[in-house]
Amino acid sequence: MPARARVRRTVPSDADRLGEIHVRAWQAAYRGVMPDRYLDSLQAAERASMWRRNIERPGCGQLTLVIEDAGQVVGFASLGPEEGRPEELATGELYAINLDPDAWRRGFGARLLRAAVALLRELGYAEAVLWVVPENARARGLYESRGWIADGAVREDEVLGVTVSDMRYRLPLTPPATASR
Repeated sequence: MPARARVRRTVPSDADRLGEIHVRAWQAAYRGVMPDRYLDSLQAAERASMWRRNIERPGCGQLTLVIEDAGQVVGFASLGPEEGRPEELATGELYAINLDPDAWRRGFGARLLRAAVALLRELGYAEAVLWVVPENARARGLYESRGWIADGAVREDEVLGVTVSDMRYRLPLTPPATASR
């Protein structure tokens, strides 16, 4: 990965680029998993609008990081408290990590994932979870290479009449207790 890459928190002016990356990444990663009609209908402007709202008025505890290469945003990671369990303060969640397909396999994903995990740890979470489509072998390989473990939980969403499954991964963020002598 180029030494000029850096990770930082998002600012409102990142929204257009995040929308573009979001659409490009989904169209490349989920072709054959989600309906083509759905993927082809994704609009960068609509996703940019969503990201602009999320950046300007994030949900409680939600943060988004970007990774830049030579000053251009090439990916993002969104994180915060575990979704759907606001009372659970010990578990953080990596909601999304997406890279522009032109930046795949260049080390940006690993660097962004490390930064997201470090931030979750800094925020005081004892463990983290993420959900991934089982067919996304590239992403699963990255997570597994960084110590994330599939815990057996699955969920299903419907996208234009097609059921899409996700599987959950976990990562402890606190070191295991050592036995005292």
